[in-house]
Amino acid sequence: MPMLLSFMPALRQFIGRHRDLQRLGRHLDAVTADGQGRLLSIRGRRQAGKSRLVTEFTDRSGLPQLFFTASRQASPREELSRLASEACRSSLPRAAVFEGVTPDSWAGALELIASALPDGPAIVVFDEFPWMCQHSPSIEGALQVAWDRTLESRPVLFILIGSDISTMEALSIYERPLFGRLKEMIVDPFELGDTSEMIAASDPAVAIDAQLVTGGYPRLCAEWREATDVMAFLGGQLADENSDLVNVGRNVLAAEFPPDLQATRVLTAIGSGERTNKAIAARSGLKDTPLARSLETLRTAKRMVAVERPVSLRPRNDPHYQVADPYLRFWLRFIEPSLPDIARGRPDLAFARVQSSWADYRGRAVEPLVRESLERIEATEPVLAGVGVIGAYWTRTGDVEVGLVGVDRWPDARQVAVTGSIKWREEAPFDRRDLAALAVHRSQVPGAEGSRLIAVSRSGCTTADVDRAYGPADLVGAWR
Repeated sequence: MPMLLSFMPALRQFIGRHRDLQRLGRHLDAVTADGQGRLLSIRGRRQAGKSRLVTEFTDRSGLPQLFFTASRQASPREELSRLASEACRSSLPRAAVFEGVTPDSWAGALELIASALPDGPAIVVFDEFPWMCQHSPSIEGALQVAWDRTLESRPVLFILIGSDISTMEALSIYERPLFGRLKEMIVDPFELGDTSEMIAASDPAVAIDAQLVTGGYPRLCAEWREATDVMAFLGGQLADENSDLVNVGRNVLAAEFPPDLQATRVLTAIGSGERTNKAIAARSGLKDTPLARSLETLRTAKRMVAVERPVSLRPRNDPHYQVADPYLRFWLRFIEPSLPDIARGRPDLAFARVQSSWADYRGRAVEPLVRESLERIEATEPVLAGVGVIGAYWTRTGDVEVGLVGVDRWPDARQVAVTGSIKWREEAPFDRRDLAALAVHRSQVPGAEGSRLIAVSRSGCTTADVDRAYGPADLVGAWR
């Protein structure tokens, strides 16, 4: 029986990560089926839950395993000594080969690991692999030699985990030692459906609030469980300067950026709500060239900034930027400016800032989540027929913004199939005035004449003259 099938009963007891566990199961199935090793690279943002996921997976497998987590501060000699100690305590059947031994190199350590493996399937994990590379640049070459000579011919799933996304991506590029040997997997924070399950939300609108604040980070979702709504959660978290809501963002940015990096100033400007090149330049104080360089770093190397362009049949290079991670978007907007107040025992000031701006912030922050959710259900929704991509449209002057523009493809769209409006108000539903405004705005989207009209509302819809109205339950359901 394939190893993947053995995981199915356990999945029902594990909150979230169903697809990620299945992907890991398929990699292990391949090792079991052909008796050949598989080298797997797992990357994702810090605190996204990579290590917890792999720990759960290896424990459920019941196979012999070695799980080693590197230390950022350890010297190469100390790291090799720690590895030997961990290997001695591991469940590898021949772990005794490490007793009283401290390898003098990673080549020697990998040779010992190979000799400790069983004849049947096993799992070896190197967590925080970028730190290992930082301390011992030769480890990539040593792993390549050990893999080619010994490990690839053994039934071992060898997993490398790292939060430094650019370092992990670089492992598989041409002319690097591990080129052509790695399988790759990305672990993101929880999607909306998993967040809803994790916080046990009975109200889908509350689950969406949780996604906008926690970003689906498992640690933050676990903290939410006792809260009835977003303000209850924030009140508790902001009262503690060492809470996860406060600290995770600080730790993520500290791990990604040196304090003096210009990109940090740009990210802070975007996080404060600035979306255009001109506004970001004014807030960050950077000229065109360093600004363009920083935006490129944030967008491609760090994957922290997303860029959108107005979607219609008439493409225009008028980008809007936003922080890609919902949690960091919230943290940069509200937590980072309030850190001094929280530290001096005035969390009430931080809480008041969130309360006064929450409705406006949420109304815009929910837009990308709405578009992603609708894209997930377009294949089963007749109203969304012909929609391949859902974006937004805005005029150059910013006097017209349309939250939902569904086209057949992007770029090079040939048809605008739907046009829609997002009204994420606490109590007021989408009404005839909103519909009238949407109809006017549709007339200003190139190619949108005659497109179907849709509405997305937190509080329902009181007009029957839209082709389809969506609410919080539809959005959460799209991720299940």
